[in-house]
Amino acid sequence: MTKFAFIIHPIDLGYITKKIKLFRVFPSSLTEKIVSHFPVYKASEIKGVKSPLAETEGWFVVCPLTSRQMLELPEKYVLRRIIEAGKLAEKLGAGIVGLGAMTSVVGDAGFSVAENLKIAVTTGNSYTVAMALEGTRKAAQYAGVDIARAKVAVLGATGSIGSVCARILAGEAGDLTLVSRTPSRLERLAHQILHETGTAARLTTNTKEALRAADIVVTVTSAVDTVIEPQDLKPGAVVCDVARPRDVSVKVAAERPDVLVIEGGVVDVPGDDVRFNFNFGFPPGKAYACMAETMILALEDRCENYSLGRELTVSQVREIQSLGEKHGFQLSGLRSFERALTPEDLKQFKATLDK
Repeated sequence: MTKFAFIIHPIDLGYITKKIKLFRVFPSSLTEKIVSHFPVYKASEIKGVKSPLAETEGWFVVCPLTSRQMLELPEKYVLRRIIEAGKLAEKLGAGIVGLGAMTSVVGDAGFSVAENLKIAVTTGNSYTVAMALEGTRKAAQYAGVDIARAKVAVLGATGSIGSVCARILAGEAGDLTLVSRTPSRLERLAHQILHETGTAARLTTNTKEALRAADIVVTVTSAVDTVIEPQDLKPGAVVCDVARPRDVSVKVAAERPDVLVIEGGVVDVPGDDVRFNFNFGFPPGKAYACMAETMILALEDRCENYSLGRELTVSQVREIQSLGEKHGFQLSGLRSFERALTPEDLKQFKATLDK
């Protein structure tokens, strides 16, 4: 049996103060500084992942840096801490380790980590793309939005996930807008899309302008703070938030019942008794797609580097989606702000639009 590990980290200080109440009385900066020196550690054992063809088990390993620290501390230090977590995965017996949340963003998106480990590494980004787009298509269908006629915006379009999302959507969207902070990178991506699909994408660095016009939004920036507020979206818009920390403000859920926001890439993991033994906000047997990619590769006994760097390929996305189907992984319905969307939720959304 090939085993796996998955590196996680506290998204923000709220996670830390919830676990260690003493830190609630400390200034935020002091708490982050103290926690950043904690050793990496095994958070839990993962059991019961079993497909019709194979089975696997693994571990969650914690790198004790918040999302903000991942981006603001010296890159060399952050990479060292991630590599420490990877080496713990090695000691535990993993054949492959996945990089969760911001650990997949730092530096060269996994290459440096892989070079310093004796086991395989993946960011999980290929399966994240596959499931995010599948969820977006389903949400658009529920909302009565025809992608082939819709205005689609991809935020964070020049990142590793955003760029391949854009390349796939270019063959489906009626009108595609790419949004990023760097014009030169947008132009390179647009040229690639034109060459591959014949689609001439619109380019902008003006996030708010793009959001106000979009029927469908796929957002996957590396921002620490939210970038989409209630006033930014048009009525009836469908938003797939792939980013962690999330790009969409929680205020959207409270103030915009006429907007459908879904989380990108939540999947059902095969097995009658899947136990993560760690609460990351989902019911038993459900996981982020990036976690699932690591499990899929372990089930396939493919201890090889996968989904590294910022140039994911469309073929990788299609391959890992096919392997996921082979082993019984599937999109876990539609979820929004950490909870499942019920048929009643979707009816209320449609009723809001009909008013």
